[in-house]
Order: sequence, then C-alpha cells, then structure tokens
Amino acid sequence: MEPYRVLLADDEEEIRVGISQKIDWSALGFVLVGEAENGAEALELAEQLKPDVVLTDIKMPFMDGLELCRRLKQPLPAAKMVVFSGFDDFEYARQAVSMGVSEYIMKPINAPELAAVLEKLRHQLDEQRLERRDMEALRRRYEESLPVLRELFYTRLLDGQVSQDQIQDRAVRYEIELPQGTWTAALVQVDGMSEAGKVERDELLLLSVRAFLQEHFTLPGCSVRAILYNDAVALLACLEGKEQIYPLIEEMERLCALSHSYLGMSLTVGIGLPCQGPGELHASVEEARSALDYRVLIGGDRAIYIGDLEPDRSLRLSLEEEDQRTLAAAVKLGSESQVEEMVRGLLDRVRERRLSLSQCHLYFLEIVTCLIKLARSGGAEVEDVFGPGFTGVVSITDFSSLEELGRWLNSRCLRLRELLGRQRTDSAWKTVERAKDFIARNFDSGDLNVETLCDYLHLSPAYFSTLFKRETGMSFTAYVTELRMERAAEMLRETDEKTYLIAEKTGYVDPNYFSYVFKRHFGVTPSKFRAGQSR
Repeated sequence: MEPYRVLLADDEEEIRVGISQKIDWSALGFVLVGEAENGAEALELAEQLKPDVVLTDIKMPFMDGLELCRRLKQPLPAAKMVVFSGFDDFEYARQAVSMGVSEYIMKPINAPELAAVLEKLRHQLDEQRLERRDMEALRRRYEESLPVLRELFYTRLLDGQVSQDQIQDRAVRYEIELPQGTWTAALVQVDGMSEAGKVERDELLLLSVRAFLQEHFTLPGCSVRAILYNDAVALLACLEGKEQIYPLIEEMERLCALSHSYLGMSLTVGIGLPCQGPGELHASVEEARSALDYRVLIGGDRAIYIGDLEPDRSLRLSLEEEDQRTLAAAVKLGSESQVEEMVRGLLDRVRERRLSLSQCHLYFLEIVTCLIKLARSGGAEVEDVFGPGFTGVVSITDFSSLEELGRWLNSRCLRLRELLGRQRTDSAWKTVERAKDFIARNFDSGDLNVETLCDYLHLSPAYFSTLFKRETGMSFTAYVTELRMERAAEMLRETDEKTYLIAEKTGYVDPNYFSYVFKRHFGVTPSKFRAGQSR
C-alpha cells in the first residue's frame, strides 16, 4: 500500500525542520510531501499535492490554522487535520474540536507524541479503505435493503419504458416517493473497471460505489436515488430548481475526490440536463451518457456536465436509438478508423438483412438526417459537410453500388468530424479569451475568484478550470497572480505610490500578503524592487 501523504504548515522554520527530521515517516507509513510557512501557502500547496494528513499550527500569518482547515473541507473532504497550539489558545482548541479536527497537540511538540498520533491516524485511514472495499458486506447490504422490483422500476424508468400515466401508480405500489418537479440524471463509472472474465467483481465494485454515494451525498435541498444501471451507477436527482444543477456538479466533484480515499477508486460522472418530471429522465440519462463520451477529450476522474460541452440542445440529435448514439459519438469524438468502422457496420446491416430498395432508401436518409442534425448542433454549415448547393435531397439511386455509397458516407462523416473538432477548438479559445478579458477588467478586485468568473461565463468551475489550464498552460490562480505581479511591478517602476496603495490596486486586501507574494514571485520585496529600478 502506498504511504499516506503529509503536508506540514508552521510559520516557525525551527519547528518545521524539527518535525521533518525527527519523525521516521516511512516507518509510520507516511511521506512528507510539502512544507508551508503560512496558511495561504499551505492552502495553495494542499490543492496541488492532495495530502491525506495536514499538520498545521493554529497561529500563522495571512491565514490561521482553523481557517485553513475550514477551507480544505471542500477540496480534501477525507483529509485528517492535526492542529498544533500553545497553552494560551484554549478557545482555538475548542473551535478546532467543534470543526471536526482529528487531533489537537499542545506545544512544545514532542516527537514520540506526534509519532503516536500519526500511527493512530494511519490505522483510521487503513480501516476506512478496507471497510469500503469489503465487497461481501456490501453484497449483503444490497440484498437486505433494496428489493428487486424497485431496481427494475428505476431501470425501466431510465430506459423510457414506463408510460407517464403509470409512473405514479408504480411509485405508490413500490412505496417510492417520486414527486413532480425538476429532475436530472447522472451516470457514475469506475474508470478502467471492465475486464474480461471479471463480471462478478465488476458488480461488487458498482455495489460499493452505490453504497458510497448513498452514504456521502450531502447536497442540501437535493434528494437522490442510486441504482445499478448497465455498467455504471445511475443517480436520479430531484432538484429544488434548474439553478441547482451547478451545486450538484460541485457535489459530484467532491465525491470523485473522496472516492480515492474511501474506495481507492477513480470515478467519472456524466451529468445530463435538468428535465421536468421523472417521466423525462430517460432523455437526461442519455445526455449523461454523452457527457461520459467526452472523457477522451477532457479527461476523467471528475464530473462532466453536458450543458458545459453542448449548450445548444435545441437541434441536438435524439439519441434514443443506439445506432444513432454510437454514430454521433464516433463522429464527434472518435478517430478516423473508428468513423470508418462505424460506417462499415451501418452498411453491413443492409447487406445482412437484404432490405428492399425503399427500405434501404429510408435507412440511408435516416443516416443523412443524423449527420445534418449533428452538423447544425455543432455549429457547422451543412454545405461545408455535403458540398455547395446541398438541399438535403439525396437518393440512394444516385450511387452505383453500396460500396460507392459507403465511400460517400465515410467522406461526409470524416469531413463533419474535422469541422466539429475545429468548432470545439475555436469555442474553447473564445471562452478563454472572454475569461482573460474579464480578469483584465477585474484583477484589481479582492473579490475576483473562479466562482465569480464562472457565473459570468455560465460554466461550472470544474470544467472551466480544466479548459483554462489546457488552453493557457496555467491555473486560474497562477494566471491572476502573474497579471497582478506584472501590474504591481509596472506601478513600482513608473509611480511613487505607497506599497499599500499598489496592493489595493492589484486586488490584495492585506498589504503584508501582497509583499509576501511579490517577494516569492520576484525574489525581492517591493521596496527593494523599486530601489533596484531607480539605479
């Protein structure tokens, strides 16, 4: 088992050196991955290093230990927090205990005492993981708590096989509360789960994921049902309103992060658009499945919302038929060989079934219509796909053979694939440029953060962070810091304004923290930087 990761935060270098050198980390099952001299630096490091344990002093500059622990609850929900404090900090200690801090150690810190605390935490972390992975216990829990009829009902509901007038009658019969209102569906997949010959193991993994989601989903005002659905776990979420979709995305991001510690698994979540009533959940779950297809472009181990990727759904292809869904996925996200294989498969059906000419013509028109809808929903011009003057009127009799028709279809699919890929690239670039413009106009505000920017862009923070990093090579925080530092350096060179005024004009409420960031960025304090420029 890999050692657990530890982050140490204390503004006294002597204490940090003492702890790092006197503790036999590997013997205790840990590795010290980072050290910070203040709370703000610790928060930044924690977001990068993802520690399992955070050792922090209570009193530190820029951000104290309790605020650090509070800020880390969302991104690191499973991390254990250990707080150091002096004898005169009883009120801090009381607050730490009320916040769920794992351990509280009085200064001066004794190495054997700290080692004992770490050993205790290691046992807790081990037990959590082993408990969640006890597949037989989860099998028994499933058999005892979930009747088969409920599972079958939810599955048929997602497949669109329960008529509107039957939904409430069936819900009452199975003692299920299924209110009208805003709903959405999410699909949770275990990355890399499917392996030949391991069907039983896969089912147990899904059971563990299902129990984990039911136990740890905590979004206020949102109720969920979790069921096994094909090769995934489906979440049926009843929302307070459509605006609650983004808090739901953030909650699923938190659960993806938590699953590493509790299950030792990597989860990817696809989330469909909100819909009106449980009778429309079959459409939302299809959109969730489409969102999962985008893993190949933006990566997994996270929540992916279809509304971030395909915001214009009015002309989007209906994916109720499996062959249409597969064709759409191949054209939008597949390689050239996958597109060619898909077209061959469609035409093989014609050969195998020996369809009449009229039936072949209808089948061919369905494929063309599918491509037209894909082009329009992706923002591509139909004439760019099918050629100048294309009116949609095309007949199977225009081709001399099925092979010629296949070559035509294949070339149109590949052309559409190229255009959609170009549209996605252009759209991503335009989004990032809008973000840069917003940052440039608001970098002097102390309230500038990724949530404010995403409200402006109408995107979820998780998707925007991935997009911004991919397009710029920098995180949002690093980009804003770079811009603020450039502006601060310019003002120090060209004006005589006081440092605290420059700090305010570059978005820093605390002048001391501004000086700290400036020195870390340029290697000198603002005053020395100004003095050096004047020589």
